[in-house]
Amino acid sequence: MLHREWDFNIAQQDAEFRDDLREASGIGKKKGRKRGRQHGPVLSHQVRALIGEGNQAYVDGNIPEAIRMMQEVIRIEPRASSAWSVIAQCYEDSDEPKKALQLRIMAAHLRHDADEWERLAVQSRDLGYNQQAIYCYSKVYSLDPTNVDALWDRASLAKEINDLRAARHSLLAILKRFPHDTTVLAELRPILIEVSDLPLCASLYQAAFEHYQTVQPLGPAQPIDPSLTSQPSPNQIFAFIDLLVLADLYNTMAEYDRAIQIIRKGCRWLQGRAHQRFWDGCVDDREYDLPREDRGNVTTERSGDVQPGHYPLDVNARHRLAIARIKLGEAEEGKMHASIVLAQDILDYAALFGEIADSYFEREMYADARPIYEVLGADTATSSLYVLLQVAVCRRMLGDLQEAAEVYKQVIDVDQTNNDAKMKLAELYEIMDEPRKALELVYQVIDSRKRRTHQPEATPAPGTVPQPQSASLFEEKSRTRAKTPAPGKSRLTLAELKALEEQCEREVILGHNHVEDLWPRMLHGDVEAEREWMIEAEKLVEMFRETRNLFVTTRDYDFKGMFPKRRIQRRDGTDEDRMVSRLELNERDKHGRRGKDDGQAPEKVDSFRGVTFSSWLRIFMQYTFVLTKRGDYDQAEEVLRHVLLSNAYRDFNSQNTIRIAIITCAVHAGKFSIAVEQCRKIINTHQFNNEAFRLLLVSLASGHRPTDSFVTSTLQKHTLRELRLHDASVKTPELMKWNVVGRKYNLSSSGKEEASKVEEEVDEEVEIPGPMESNGTEKTAIQLPTKNNPIIVALYGQMSLAAKSYQSAICKSVSLSRIYLLHAYDYCPEDPVICLSLAIASLGRAMQRQSDNRHHMIAQGMAFLSQYRTLRKSSGDEMLAEVDYNFGRAFHQLGLHTHAVSHYERVLEIAEKQGSEYASVAKEAAYNLSLIYVTTGAVPLAERLYRRWLSI
Repeated sequence: MLHREWDFNIAQQDAEFRDDLREASGIGKKKGRKRGRQHGPVLSHQVRALIGEGNQAYVDGNIPEAIRMMQEVIRIEPRASSAWSVIAQCYEDSDEPKKALQLRIMAAHLRHDADEWERLAVQSRDLGYNQQAIYCYSKVYSLDPTNVDALWDRASLAKEINDLRAARHSLLAILKRFPHDTTVLAELRPILIEVSDLPLCASLYQAAFEHYQTVQPLGPAQPIDPSLTSQPSPNQIFAFIDLLVLADLYNTMAEYDRAIQIIRKGCRWLQGRAHQRFWDGCVDDREYDLPREDRGNVTTERSGDVQPGHYPLDVNARHRLAIARIKLGEAEEGKMHASIVLAQDILDYAALFGEIADSYFEREMYADARPIYEVLGADTATSSLYVLLQVAVCRRMLGDLQEAAEVYKQVIDVDQTNNDAKMKLAELYEIMDEPRKALELVYQVIDSRKRRTHQPEATPAPGTVPQPQSASLFEEKSRTRAKTPAPGKSRLTLAELKALEEQCEREVILGHNHVEDLWPRMLHGDVEAEREWMIEAEKLVEMFRETRNLFVTTRDYDFKGMFPKRRIQRRDGTDEDRMVSRLELNERDKHGRRGKDDGQAPEKVDSFRGVTFSSWLRIFMQYTFVLTKRGDYDQAEEVLRHVLLSNAYRDFNSQNTIRIAIITCAVHAGKFSIAVEQCRKIINTHQFNNEAFRLLLVSLASGHRPTDSFVTSTLQKHTLRELRLHDASVKTPELMKWNVVGRKYNLSSSGKEEASKVEEEVDEEVEIPGPMESNGTEKTAIQLPTKNNPIIVALYGQMSLAAKSYQSAICKSVSLSRIYLLHAYDYCPEDPVICLSLAIASLGRAMQRQSDNRHHMIAQGMAFLSQYRTLRKSSGDEMLAEVDYNFGRAFHQLGLHTHAVSHYERVLEIAEKQGSEYASVAKEAAYNLSLIYVTTGAVPLAERLYRRWLSI
């Protein structure tokens, strides 16, 4: 800095000093160039005379006198900037730079000189007055908006002292002058992340990405010679690291679709392939599939006209794709990317391994998360307490309670003060019926917390000397990067809160009564009543959803009211005391422990603000049904899914009711994939129960779109897994293992062959039921089935039939669908639906080119069709039309039009006699018959059918 402080002209400085003296005294003329308009007020003769005397005293070396005279000038006219400057110079000569700096800042406010403010900012920064320096830099920018260096210095200093607000403001101002500058974005990014302004950060990076795509549509130019000066500077290039940052931002904000698009389009653009936009039409990531020789154990089957691109993709980008796909629910695609990342060296990519495991864990895919956590925990370089605890949770959720307990023991051995691990281990011991071990751990936790409460608080040292008062004009406090402290007590007292809650309760009761009164009028088509009902119901629904006590972070506890006593007593270790009491009772009387424990349990609250939870649930369902009828299905689904998370509806009956409501809305809106998702969760919850499968079949009654959802691979895998579990429970019940946490049966590891098959078929979403309703219920295993179940076997056979899965499975003469349908026929030979399904499968197989026994298959199909007719006729004459239609359809498929026409005409005759053509298959028969007439040239007969049966 010597060139800035000593590089000046002595003659020029002397001339300026003499001009100041002449100006103050009013005698003589100024030398040198003409100055601009002077700032400040016009000084009186008295003030100018005093300034002249003060300047003369300074020249004579009489510093005290000069200070006294200038103080008098300031007392008379505080806006005289020259007086402030002279006093400042006097203090600087007296070796008091801090006072001099304060006075120069006061003078600078009167002169409005940007260069002077910049010098004062540097001096303040050198003296450690950071807040004052930031203020000076702000004045520089306000006087000279083109001075970007001042903004940069201000931002750098603000970051040093953790003044994130000032740093954010300065960098955003720089970004306005230099839009899309990646260097500025890199400095701004950690600040926006720290203040949790992720949307702004993502929007800035997205705008920069789109800008550089527009400037360089073919991708960033690859430099040929690094010495060329025409190449763009690094801050004018959207690099690969910026692409990863943008993808991370979208993943953090749960905008996974945008993260996927950014990685795919961004890497394509960086590779110079921006013109290959046809890849955007692919819903999967086949563009970046590995070549066949590099796949190893990674298997990906792609369908469609677009072949995989096999373009290279960096491991970090593939990791972001895996995270987005897994969290989006597209687990198959996510697992493909994750397997490639997990094939790397764990020491180099430990962070990526951990994030993939966390993604699986968040999606409750514990079977996939567990091996990754175990690999991380096996190496000392990557292991941590967090990883070990995650391993324990995964093992517990998968039913391996003993292995989970071993991990918790290791954690406790490493950290004896980890009370959370001790409580988790105590819970496991209680589930495993080892109350003595659990009791010992709980006693340790209680003793530890008692010792912690009796420890004296740290007090400051008695000899601490207070810091002298700072000479800065601002309060100089170093801002730490500590987490935001928890909010203090509410401003409202407990009595005021209770009064407010009573007022809300009165409003809810009035609103509920109003809704109940309007509902009958609404059912009769009163438009005004419907509009008013929706307004009142929306108020009630939003009030319920905004109550935090109904949506707690853990669902292990029921709703205890708005002012539960437990929350107040929790600081004193009530959880541990309650657990100790329960365990002691269990030890004292194991036979009567459940009744005693229930006697101590707090009474469950069954209402909220004067309205029972059953009434609340009825309002939710009515509200969402009306929304769905109005076309606002997304809002209805959001409400029901949110209510599903409430601790007021933890019991299985409420969960089933809400899920069935979601299915109802989804079927009405045509969202059959959502209906399948909820049906699968109900099937998982009610294992070995046929009613759940019947609900699935009812939800997917008929139509092309329901059929597409019926034959999805995920549903087929799920059904096949349930089928195998049911078959194993009947044939080899000793291999079935009861999962206490999941409350369902799984195949044990002893059945290696079957277990491996099941693991291969496990799809992306394994449902883990919610917490148990009470400590003593649902611990005992449900009863295993003892007979083969024809429903689930027939269901899987019909899935294969609908998917036209005629690929040979056992031998060339038996198709895959017929294998399971024949099993169902063995279990229940007198079921007409199974016979009809077998007939359809046999005829369908006979129509395939691969069939080498076509006539045998047709004969077998007609035999099953005849068996179907026999069984169906026994149900009554009203089924004759259905039987004739199916026979006609079979002959129609075989090309035997004469027989088909006779059966179709018989269907129409029955419909004419019964007069119920709209409730039978008459229209279908008429349409098929018209096709035969048109094909054979009998167009007038077809037109007659059109007018009679097929006209609106």
